[in-house]
Amino acid sequence: MNECTICPHKCKVDRSKNLGRCRAGDKIELGGISLHKFEEPCISGENGSGTIFFSKCNLNCVFCQNYEISNQGHGKKIEIEDLADAMIKHQESGAENINLVSPTIYADQIKKSIKIAKENGLKIPIIYNTNGYENIETLKSLDGYIDIYLPDLKYYYQETALKYSGVKNYFEITTNAIKEMYRQVGAPQFNEKGMITKGLIIRHLVLPNNIENTKEVLKWIKENIAQEVYVSIMMQYFPAYQAKEYNEINRKLTKEEYQEIEKYIYDIGIENGYIQDYSEEDEEQYVPKWDY
Repeated sequence: MNECTICPHKCKVDRSKNLGRCRAGDKIELGGISLHKFEEPCISGENGSGTIFFSKCNLNCVFCQNYEISNQGHGKKIEIEDLADAMIKHQESGAENINLVSPTIYADQIKKSIKIAKENGLKIPIIYNTNGYENIETLKSLDGYIDIYLPDLKYYYQETALKYSGVKNYFEITTNAIKEMYRQVGAPQFNEKGMITKGLIIRHLVLPNNIENTKEVLKWIKENIAQEVYVSIMMQYFPAYQAKEYNEINRKLTKEEYQEIEKYIYDIGIENGYIQDYSEEDEEQYVPKWDY
């Protein structure tokens, strides 16, 4: 990683000596490891998803719910062999899958860890749970290592992506990345328990006062990705991290916003996927407690 181009920022820094946009070094850093039961039903199942949360991020969204590890960078450095061991321990604990959360900037190390873990008996599916801001070349290098891609498609409008995540070309880059993910794994496949074993699920977090952004994202998915692909529409937004500094997103969704998106989903004919129930409860309960 002496000239890092692993993500679209292409900082070209030597990560053993300097830090680029993501602020990650050449060692894997983890924010936490847990069995997570608040993912989509076909991911969490009865036993939970074997989540491995990586520290640092190449987007740094102002509303990030995992900001302690993504933006503030808290975490613990580990070796490639340690990551492989964590995967095996998840499998032994009954996890339905290995869920690599925000893995992009450690993709090269992750491939090596997966190879070691499979040599040591890892058999459960591997999920690449990403913000979607990916290099096509990096994704192609992962072909055959990843069973399930779980990307975000956050923004349609360039000005929205720039304002909240500091990137100018998010939609173009992420939609091209999603097409590559679909090429690799196709539409979702499920086992007899209803658990996903392979395929693409696209996530979208609905932001308050940004309903048109959500509609454009859903419209693109409907018109450009096979109907069989699942869409997960998340209504869990709450103003975390720096969101309180932006009046328009300094609140949860209203019931009217929820109902408008729900109606739009049916109007355009999206058939497969999930939409979270509207809730006035404290959504922060779903954020993991970081153990680094």
